[in-house]
Amino acid sequence: MKISDYKLLDVWQLSINTVKDVYVLLRELPSLERYGLADQIRRSSVSIPSNIAEGHGRNSNKEFSRFLLIAR
Repeated sequence: MKISDYKLLDVWQLSINTVKDVYVLLRELPSLERYGLADQIRRSSVSIPSNIAEGHGRNSNKEFSRFLLIAR
């Protein structure tokens, strides 16, 4: 069964909220950390919904499942 819209998935919505929260929290870091550590944290949080979206665009549920595992 193909999911019609990944944006309706609870896990995708939660991951988007996590990204927003991460961006807010990163503003609180000392300026020295904003560029090294903050960049890694930012990219890792964005990769979660990105992998869900990319997996949804693949041709099979098996591939989608693989991307969900990567997101996890």
